[in-house]
Amino acid sequence: MFALTNIDDLVVLAVFFGRAGRHRPDQLRVIAGQYLGFCGILTVSIAGALGVSLLPHNAIPYLGLLPLSLGIRAGWQAWRSHTSEDDDSESPRDRGSGVLEVATVTFANGGDNVGAYVPVFAVVGAASISGYVGIFLICVALWCAAGLFLASRPPVAKLLTGWSHVILPVVLISIGLAILFGL
Repeated sequence: MFALTNIDDLVVLAVFFGRAGRHRPDQLRVIAGQYLGFCGILTVSIAGALGVSLLPHNAIPYLGLLPLSLGIRAGWQAWRSHTSEDDDSESPRDRGSGVLEVATVTFANGGDNVGAYVPVFAVVGAASISGYVGIFLICVALWCAAGLFLASRPPVAKLLTGWSHVILPVVLISIGLAILFGL
């Protein structure tokens, strides 16, 4: 269930890790953001399973505005840095992604996760929910390792190094539009 609802997230993780490069603090921010966003997904899923509706159903597509706005922002920053004359100085903030940026994209992209987890959590007991949560959190670590592995493969790393400033905005805008329009 985890793998099926997170295949798309693996691509997003690879892009975030590609953007981080070999810079360990940036890689750790991606991992922390992934965990933070996924814990948000689990919280909403458990609350939904317990009958507490945090968001009206018709409000969920508007979560697409989060990655859409982050994608537009990333595209604007890439365009600005491309057109600026001071291309040689790359600040750490330009290189990697922040914890909240990764968490926001993970959470906003988690509608399919919530849709799958709520019915399962609704029919199993508290002990089973705890088991699922534990397994899912281990799976997040595996997903992060897989995303880092993909981003470090020479052909992928070369692509992400040269094009992450374009790929990240395109991926985020695509995710945002897909969530917003229910694609």
